[in-house]
Amino acid sequence: MSFRGFSRPNATSGIGVADQTKDTFLELKRKKVYRYVKYRIDEKKREVVVEKTGAPAETYDDFAASLPETDCRYAVYDFDFVTSENCQKSKIFFIAWCPSSSRIRAKMLYATSKDRLRRELDGIHYEIQATDPTEMDLEVVRDRAH
Repeated sequence: MSFRGFSRPNATSGIGVADQTKDTFLELKRKKVYRYVKYRIDEKKREVVVEKTGAPAETYDDFAASLPETDCRYAVYDFDFVTSENCQKSKIFFIAWCPSSSRIRAKMLYATSKDRLRRELDGIHYEIQATDPTEMDLEVVRDRAH
């Protein structure tokens, strides 16, 4: 008995990923056009869309300040650093931001949609899941990158 064409019910959200979401990530990764890209789930379109991009000159503090205090977001951040051998390096971080104060529905939607987005964004080096700013502090990022 074949079940081709039928999918088993599972815990995924059914949220898609907009083409612009992938294209903007590739511009960050390949062309270094952005320092970071912040994404949100558009519930009407049922897809992950770009909410904001950060210019290459923006800092990690600028990025962290752009995250909402009471709502979930995804983001990628291109972290530049110098190794102990004095080599310039770059690592791309995926950040799942779900503050404790966000709505339960939002937390569930972002949690069940995260893996789909991660699969679409090829080239992520590290992932951080944060519920408050201390979990994604610049020191946490530096420690992971080295």
